[in-house]
Amino acid sequence: MKKTALAILLLVAVSFSAMAQDGWQNLFNGKDFTGWKQLNGKAKYRIEGDQIVGESVLNTPNSFMCTEKDYSDFILEVEVYDDPRLNSGIQFRSQSLPDYKDGRVHGYQAEIDPAPRAYSGGIYGEGKRGWLYTLSENPKGRKAFVNGTWNKYRIEAIGHNLRIWVNGIMTSNLVDDETPSGFIALQVHGIGNNKDREGSEVRWRNIRIKTTDLENERWPADPQVREINRIPNTLTENEIRKGWRLLWDGETSEGWRGDRSVEFPTKGWEMKDGVLTVLADERGGSIMTKEVFSEFEMIVDFNITEGANSGIKYFIDPEKVKTSGGLGLEFQILDDEKHPDAKKGVAGNRTVGSLYDLIRADNLSIPGRKKEFRGVGNWNRARIVVKGDHVEHWLNDAKVVEFDRGSQIFKALVNYSKYSKHENFGQCAAGHILLQDHGDTVHFRNIKIREL
Repeated sequence: MKKTALAILLLVAVSFSAMAQDGWQNLFNGKDFTGWKQLNGKAKYRIEGDQIVGESVLNTPNSFMCTEKDYSDFILEVEVYDDPRLNSGIQFRSQSLPDYKDGRVHGYQAEIDPAPRAYSGGIYGEGKRGWLYTLSENPKGRKAFVNGTWNKYRIEAIGHNLRIWVNGIMTSNLVDDETPSGFIALQVHGIGNNKDREGSEVRWRNIRIKTTDLENERWPADPQVREINRIPNTLTENEIRKGWRLLWDGETSEGWRGDRSVEFPTKGWEMKDGVLTVLADERGGSIMTKEVFSEFEMIVDFNITEGANSGIKYFIDPEKVKTSGGLGLEFQILDDEKHPDAKKGVAGNRTVGSLYDLIRADNLSIPGRKKEFRGVGNWNRARIVVKGDHVEHWLNDAKVVEFDRGSQIFKALVNYSKYSKHENFGQCAAGHILLQDHGDTVHFRNIKIREL
């Protein structure tokens, strides 16, 4: 019996020694919360064997069991078992600052989402920025998390590259520079007054981290998982390799002109600190690219002021610019709450993300949920994809509009719109891309494109 006990102790000692040699460290000692502290909400945390257990309680905000130590570059692995009734998450590079919402925990969160949406392994900007990486275009990743069993998360935060795997399947591939370091935390999501979720639990075990020799430990990225770059006005090596280029260089008017002039407007537009702004009431006129495009994927980050109206237009007919100006298909940019245009048109087809006056924007990625609009005063991302006649609008990584501009349905929509008097509207083979001056202050940045 004594020999057996001694053998077990030796095996444990060897295991810890091997872990120390390869650089992995346990974040949880298996006994108590030494090195951890709870912030914000009052969910119950306890220890059961080798597990940390979080239990939801009524009428308390999101709760976080946080490491007292901050981490910058690391690889984190943890196993999770979650009650399907309870949303949760793993915070990393997160912060709690007295001058930001009285210490509200904010930062990157590896999502634990047992609901049908199935965004487990996505990256959410907890307490500040909203979704940074959804799984709307990663169907394989949405199937990685399995309810009713333990799921293993791997988070690689190395430089600007933030990557997540769930059960060995890559779910997120984000490039971002918002927070270079911060603590790690285990979240119990608030449940409000929902008594059906009271007492629901999330469990974590085998929490370990590695902070050295990371390059040799990195897993290769899945080429089928879309890389999303949220560093403004930059291109990653992967983007360059795939043909992306900046359509606005972040500093000058190079490549742009007025919609009714070959020159860039002398008033009404400002370029400052990497942001291109159309100024209210100065009316310098809309601007458009000197080049024309046919099949392309385009990204534009926009930030609207209260009550503002603008748009991203495409397929501006180069033959009709002098007579019709900026006439083309339009990704609507609008404050739906304050601008009266949101209630005009037909059934909401002039709201943000819509194909203006033709097709209303709805969340097509997650039917039944609202559009992923981050609100006035925050940066939102528009994405337009054109392949042949097929066109898609995306708003903050959720598809909101999809149509074929050569179809009979599209042509019928045009015939019953304000564009009915314009022959062959939206049908030119190639056209300019335009940013609209509608007399309101709107900010743009990170304007990039690749031709397909």
